[in-house]
Amino acid sequence: MSQPPSAILVVGPSWVGDMVMAQTLFSELRRQYPDCAIDVLAPAWCRPLLSRMPEVREALALPFDHGDLKLGERRALGKSLRGQYQQSYVLPNSLKSALVPWAAKIPARIGWRGEMRYGLLNDMRKLDKERYPLMVQRFVALALPEGSPVPRLDSITAPHLEVSDDSLQEAMAAHGLDLNKPVLGLCPGAEFGPAKRWPEHHYAAVAQHWIDTGGQVWIFGSGKDKAVADDIVAALDDRAQSQARVLAGNTSLEQAVDLLSATHAVVSNDSGLMHIAAALKRPLVAVYGSTSPGFTPPLGDRVAVVRLGLECSPCFERECPLGHLNCLRQLPPSQVIDALQQLETADA
Repeated sequence: MSQPPSAILVVGPSWVGDMVMAQTLFSELRRQYPDCAIDVLAPAWCRPLLSRMPEVREALALPFDHGDLKLGERRALGKSLRGQYQQSYVLPNSLKSALVPWAAKIPARIGWRGEMRYGLLNDMRKLDKERYPLMVQRFVALALPEGSPVPRLDSITAPHLEVSDDSLQEAMAAHGLDLNKPVLGLCPGAEFGPAKRWPEHHYAAVAQHWIDTGGQVWIFGSGKDKAVADDIVAALDDRAQSQARVLAGNTSLEQAVDLLSATHAVVSNDSGLMHIAAALKRPLVAVYGSTSPGFTPPLGDRVAVVRLGLECSPCFERECPLGHLNCLRQLPPSQVIDALQQLETADA
């Protein structure tokens, strides 16, 4: 019987939501190898996520911009890691993502075939997308012997980010926030494109209802989402505006994770923040339009997915090819409000 690895290197994905879902692999590796160190090689922005995953020992920054080949630099990074790891799992499908483990001469280099990575990977699996419909199944399957039964969703440990009280208090103090009223977190952005964004006036209707019933609203997102967040606040009545805070563009990812952990509930488009909210075990209403929950659904016990399921959706386009965005425009705020109330009832 072969010796269990003492250290594993995972080459992580580059998208927020994908990195959250990659925790399913880390959990499976920790189950198999309780005493093994797991390090993750990923863009530097991932550190706030990885530092909140108890399975991960260290986040190693990948010092390359997305799309950069930089063969010499990747080889040098790999050489600097030689002798440290016995196994490596390469989650992206690109050829360049497999270069560092290869240059590090890690004995077992595991991943899906992707861009024909012969030689770079020495345990290369052929992906049957129909057999593995969910991204988390594809991640976890890499930790199992080839040909193993497909991991059932109920056997996969869902992502579970952990936030310390100290870091939460620091984030709240930095932004002058309090928890005197129940917080509804809104995540109205979507990095992929406008065809994933529920309209601002619909978000505003949900926010107005939450504030009218005694709550407050925090709006999350990147700098690109600040204009959308400002529009939501502008659509509220004067009294409600005093109970809404625009955090989009004003927080680090680390602070956003910590502050999301303090919310009473979250409403989000299909986005990275949606997966973060689910991994923080927040009651979550996920709004889908151009995409489908069939591949990367938010995982959690307190999640409600709302979508119309029109004939033209999901189209998986960045912008509505028909120009009307009916899959989101016709989805009424009342449907989201009802879903929020049902989640509250289930928690009671």
